[in-house]
Amino acid sequence: MMIGEVAEKSGFSVHTLRYYEKIGLLPTSHRDGGGRRSYDDDVLRWLEFLSRLKDLGMPIRDRVLYARLRAEGDSTIEARRRLLQTYRDALAKRVISLTETLDVLDAKIASYDTTGTPLKGPRK
Repeated sequence: MMIGEVAEKSGFSVHTLRYYEKIGLLPTSHRDGGGRRSYDDDVLRWLEFLSRLKDLGMPIRDRVLYARLRAEGDSTIEARRRLLQTYRDALAKRVISLTETLDVLDAKIASYDTTGTPLKGPRK
């Protein structure tokens, strides 16, 4: 796949893909006879994973670290697992907090639905 097709399918801009390659988030692409970047289908799965890491708040330096460890092979599996576990634990805490917030909002909305006005008690 050429870089434009990868951009279209992944949702990342061509500029971002070039930047990711420059900083080591993407492996160096193969080049065709005209010097144009060419990628295999695996790059789309990798970009989807990188997108998930970004969405959970992993800074780019840690995404680059993860990519470097991944490129080094199986000897880095434990280091990769520890890095992902750190972010997984933080995400789990955020999910709990967001769920608690959702419960509070649902209760407040329900109080409006049943009476048309908030229930008596402390104003929240």
